[in-house]
Amino acid sequence: MKFAITGLNHKTAPVEVRERLNFDQNALGPALAELKRLPGVQEGMVLSTCNRVEVSMWLEEAADARALGEQFLSSSRAVPREFVAPYLYCYEEAEAIRHLFRVAASLDSMVVGEPQILGQLKTAYALAKAHGAISGAMDALLTRAFSVAKRVRTETSIGENAVSVSYVAVELARQIFGKLDRNRIMLVGAGKMSELAARHLKRAGAEQILVTNRTHARAVEMASLFRGRVVEYERFRELLPEVDIVITSSAAPLYILRKEDMRRVIEARRNRPMFLIDIAVPRNIDPAVNELDNVFLYDIDDLQRVAAENLRNRLEEAREAEAIIDEEVRRMVARLKAREVTPTIVSLQQHLESLRQGELERIQTKLATLTPEQREAVEAMTRSLINKIAHGPISELRRQAAQPDGLATIETIRRVFRLEG
Repeated sequence: MKFAITGLNHKTAPVEVRERLNFDQNALGPALAELKRLPGVQEGMVLSTCNRVEVSMWLEEAADARALGEQFLSSSRAVPREFVAPYLYCYEEAEAIRHLFRVAASLDSMVVGEPQILGQLKTAYALAKAHGAISGAMDALLTRAFSVAKRVRTETSIGENAVSVSYVAVELARQIFGKLDRNRIMLVGAGKMSELAARHLKRAGAEQILVTNRTHARAVEMASLFRGRVVEYERFRELLPEVDIVITSSAAPLYILRKEDMRRVIEARRNRPMFLIDIAVPRNIDPAVNELDNVFLYDIDDLQRVAAENLRNRLEEAREAEAIIDEEVRRMVARLKAREVTPTIVSLQQHLESLRQGELERIQTKLATLTPEQREAVEAMTRSLINKIAHGPISELRRQAAQPDGLATIETIRRVFRLEG
């Protein structure tokens, strides 16, 4: 038996290909049933996200993992095999385990260290298990993958630093205000970047969001996303003293907030701190505003520099994480090899016990005069002898199970002891 993963991701396939191969939740149940019906497939799981589609399989040794994965994706997504084939990768045995662990630990993600992939992997596992597609060796593999991901998070800082511009803005806001549930936020302009930043702020606990935009309809649309309140564009400066965080993404060609504007605002706030995020290009806020006390202004370049530095830090942590993955892969490979050789060990023990019992039965008449204590001594002596005979071959079977070329030695031991199957 062997473990394999066949699939594609954001590195090997463009979004238009990933879209066509993506599974929605309703399609996964029938797809898993189809996967289990393929010849040579014992267990299987499908992981489908916006950035990857992967088929994990526990296969018979002779099965062609790439061909099976290609056939399954082509059939289940109703696309020609020649459309799928150029984008696929295929990993087997230790490399497949390594890939699984790296995916779980977010080392293979578009944004290294992002936590979403682990939740997506757990959902895929739960669904496969619920449909009876996972039951044995893959259960142990997936369970270990979750533990490895937890170990990487615990022993490194890979997920601690924000690496997207919009999320950096939220982390900086937290540094200034702590909890954000009591802070009032104003969105000036309704661009995509300000929407993303507002979403992150909302997730971080922010509840009071004001929205203003030159186009009133767009302000209404944005406000509806966050249960916010629309402010008339001509009046937004009047309300700034009541606002703690301002995100600007207006298309205005000139500064919409200047140093003197913000001096009046901060005086009205009695010097309570204020955080300004200018993600417009050209900029909406005069950089001279940063000269004022208790006003913290970051523009898009500032945020990108912080994000880039955080990404560098994450990549440093990723090197430590890779070392953890290497160690865990070695352990898992040894565990699976030991699992595979267990039937041979059991067969050897049963074979030797059968020989022992046969010999005792053959001399049964000669043992008739023995006392119960003497019979028990004979039983103990013959069992001890068999255990000593078995110890060497069993130790060697376990040792060879962990070796890359150990299969030949295992087969030799099976032949020497005439073990069937």
